[in-house]
Amino acid sequence: MLVLLGIITLGLTACSSESPTTLTTPSGQPTATVKDKEQSQPAATKMTYWSELNGNAASVKAKFKDIPFFQEWQKRTGVQLSFIQPSANQAKEAMNVLLASGDLPDMMEYEWDSFPGGPEKAIKDGYILRLNEVIDKYAPNLKQYLKENPEIDKQIRTDDGSYYVFPFIRGDDKLRTYQGPIIRQDWLNELGLEIPTTIEEWHTVLKAFKEKKGIAAPLTFLGVPNPLFGIEGGAFVGAYGIRKGFYQDHGEVKYGPMEKGYQDFLATFRGWYEEGLIDKNIASVDTKTMDSNMVTGRSGATIWNAGAGIGKWQPIVEEKNKSALFAAAPYPVLHKGEKPKFGQKSYAYVGTGGVAISSNSKHAAEAAKLLDYGYSDEGHMLFNFGIEGTSYTLVDGYPTYTDWILRNPDKLAPSQALSKYTRASYFGPFVQDARYVEQYYTLPEQRKAIGIWADTQVESYTLPQIPKTELESAEFSSIMMDVMTLVDEMSLKIILGVEPLDAFDSYVSKMKASKIDRAIEIQKLALNRYEKR
Repeated sequence: MLVLLGIITLGLTACSSESPTTLTTPSGQPTATVKDKEQSQPAATKMTYWSELNGNAASVKAKFKDIPFFQEWQKRTGVQLSFIQPSANQAKEAMNVLLASGDLPDMMEYEWDSFPGGPEKAIKDGYILRLNEVIDKYAPNLKQYLKENPEIDKQIRTDDGSYYVFPFIRGDDKLRTYQGPIIRQDWLNELGLEIPTTIEEWHTVLKAFKEKKGIAAPLTFLGVPNPLFGIEGGAFVGAYGIRKGFYQDHGEVKYGPMEKGYQDFLATFRGWYEEGLIDKNIASVDTKTMDSNMVTGRSGATIWNAGAGIGKWQPIVEEKNKSALFAAAPYPVLHKGEKPKFGQKSYAYVGTGGVAISSNSKHAAEAAKLLDYGYSDEGHMLFNFGIEGTSYTLVDGYPTYTDWILRNPDKLAPSQALSKYTRASYFGPFVQDARYVEQYYTLPEQRKAIGIWADTQVESYTLPQIPKTELESAEFSSIMMDVMTLVDEMSLKIILGVEPLDAFDSYVSKMKASKIDRAIEIQKLALNRYEKR
């Protein structure tokens, strides 16, 4: 249970013109006055909290302060939070400005793993606290969880052994796969086509959507915050035996965009783009655009989530067209019958949603106690299920979401309703509960999708969460900043036809000149150390 950070001041304030009421003990002796009692109660601790608001929550309420979950979190812990909220999709830019200002809030929810030089440098630069002593003294719930889960404990420390965030943890393997290819099954039925499994079959389907149904952008996917962001989980690119990032292949660390398979992938997407099969706005599609594309029928296929995708779109399109149906497709392969090599599968600890405490904070202990609440029994229920009697009830001991969440009278999708009262459907300082997802996927198409998307070999090729030393992180970040810029530039220019396909070789040469081989070496060194820990 959480040790309360403060006690909410009693609403018994007497007017200054009145004499305070005197209280007496059973023996009749006077004791403290009501006014004295009020003055002795500590005021609610006031702290500042920086974070981007999740898209599902933002679609319902624009500000943190208006969301019931954050109101309840403050109420239960006796803390008063002032939220600093960057614009949507601008977290990285806003964080850079914030750090440069030197005026840091008490807590910052951010992907600290992506900090240039790594979290250890963020600690040594004086931005965030090293949390080892803080957790030891003020976070008994997180401390106990890490003791019981040593593999997670290993992942959330830097190579120097520093804790740096209160982490978001996926508490069950079934929570780690939630994304993959989605397609309009009703259109396939209409056209007499099967769900595509190979690149060739996908081409046939997308071409039919374009030519026979007149679909403007048959395939759409996220191009924000960076080009081809939507395929980074392995869709389409994985058919060529690589991924758009680092991976391991029989003990060898590789970087996909410099492999021949990436050129083959670019050749495919270049051809599809030229045929009008891919959204022309490939570099600017954000979640709102993608939602609109899929709901209005501008697009018929994408790569997105079972909850925020199928779960959100299906009820909307079904209202206008009872036969409309979204279905999952397997990750594409080159040859029929192959098992996909890559696919989306999250780490138990992904680095996203972790909350660091600012080195400037005068309330480190109070901040730690607030954040530790998410790992307590009571906090676990709030973060995953919300408020009992409102968002869930206990049925034979099982926390069961109410109709307000699953069949919302205001037509909110479950992902939106959940985001008002819980953080279960996104990130935060807590351990995600598998019982959330058992109910969250209310549609049979959603539950089927998870099984289809999970049927890959990705576990064999994924690098673990491997911490690096401060020097390695700094060098790695510097290299990858240049390399990733090159990859994004190359990918877009070749797909859009601005540069010829054979420009790929010159880009690989530029990557090598930018020391990509050294980045691969750093990954390998860190992996070797991690495996020995």
